[in-house]
Amino acid sequence: MFENKNNQDPYNYQNNYQDLYQNHESQDGYIDYVSDSGNSRNQKNNNGGKSFLKIIAGVAAVAIISVSSIEMYKLFGGNHSEWDAIVTSDADNPDGNSPAEESSVSGDAKNSENSGDVENSGAAVNSTANWINMSAPEGALSIPDIVEKALPSVVGINATFEYTPQNMQSYWGFGFGYGIPNYGDSSGEKRQIAGTGTGIIMTADGYIITNAHCIYDNESDYKCGKAISVSVVMGDEDETEYDAEIVGYDLETDLAVLKISANGLTPAEFGNSDELRVGETVVAIGNPLGFELFGTTTCGIVSALNREITINEKDMTLIQTDAAINQGNSGGPLLNGYGQVIGINSAKMSSSYGSAGVEGLGFAIPISDAKEIIEDLIENGYVTGRPQLGITGVNVSESDAEHFSMPLGVYVYGVTGGSAAEQAGICQGDVITAVEGTTITNMDELNEAKNQYNAGDTITLTIFRSGQSLELELTLQEVNQEEN
Repeated sequence: MFENKNNQDPYNYQNNYQDLYQNHESQDGYIDYVSDSGNSRNQKNNNGGKSFLKIIAGVAAVAIISVSSIEMYKLFGGNHSEWDAIVTSDADNPDGNSPAEESSVSGDAKNSENSGDVENSGAAVNSTANWINMSAPEGALSIPDIVEKALPSVVGINATFEYTPQNMQSYWGFGFGYGIPNYGDSSGEKRQIAGTGTGIIMTADGYIITNAHCIYDNESDYKCGKAISVSVVMGDEDETEYDAEIVGYDLETDLAVLKISANGLTPAEFGNSDELRVGETVVAIGNPLGFELFGTTTCGIVSALNREITINEKDMTLIQTDAAINQGNSGGPLLNGYGQVIGINSAKMSSSYGSAGVEGLGFAIPISDAKEIIEDLIENGYVTGRPQLGITGVNVSESDAEHFSMPLGVYVYGVTGGSAAEQAGICQGDVITAVEGTTITNMDELNEAKNQYNAGDTITLTIFRSGQSLELELTLQEVNQEEN
């Protein structure tokens, strides 16, 4: 279902980013004509020869400035073809205005009386253009062309979630811990909250890719779960909105597929994230902070590949980029220089990480890793072959272990009916301490041990119950969508 439509060698270097900077020529000087302050006839006649000399001097000055401009161009731009667009003939500007008059950088230079400011402005333009050209893959599109190609395939995701306010209570049954706050509401009436994100049109007949956390809330204080309704907002002038069906989602990889009843849509073109190189130009498109900023575009480079990070207790291998990714960009495309989707924007580091301030840390799911998951979701509604226990658990901290006289491990506060855990005899209140004899002290270690096996495999769990250690055999079941 995915197809790489690019028939050219992605690394046959021919930069054609000059169109992006054709309006950034810096003007090295201008002539300001000032009328003579004398008012007698004799003064005017006597100054005739001087005026003629001034005209000659002015022409000479223009010639000198023109030569200086050319030499400055040679100095900063060399003979590189990407800078050809900076030299613009009068035929290209019939009104006589140079592109520099429309450039903010050149405007600063034009208004400066210090020639050093002009040189600095030219160097700044040169630095920016060189950054773009050096990071662009061979034969890449200009950034405006990338956006024009990809934007029709970007949509908004609007999800409605429902929750019931509950009293704050812990998993241990006491008045502390991880419960959902009711903020003074004990009525038990259901409440609704809305969330927005971004999606990518995958097929012309309405399959949409987005992040799982856009349609399934297990991150907020409310823990609403699966959205009760989802709609897809198109980027056309009318902001056409379609009701969407959740085809499938996978919380582990943060991927989801939706389906809308529409035809003739513009599907995105998908590339190969395995061919990315660190330092390569990328463009992110999304809807930060809601639909009022629909289709916001940012650009940057690939900062790192195969970056292993933990998000909401899930270990993920992602593309790192310095392209700005903000709340609401989730599920949107990360594009390469050909306008192909090579990543699905998923996360960013907050403005403060521990005690250090951070900036320019965004992450995207590599499309080459996502393809198999997405196709599995479309075909089956869930990722096949993935094992599950069928419990809901929480880590036992050292202070909890000391206070409640229990070992470190995973405290079971919920068992899914009919699950592998229930069939094995695991009960609420048990603490899982080992898998196949290997000690585990938290949920991450439990999942890591479990994922070494396949659905259908039988494993031995060590549990702590009522002061005693027990061993139970459990046959792993396959995760399905509702138990994801």
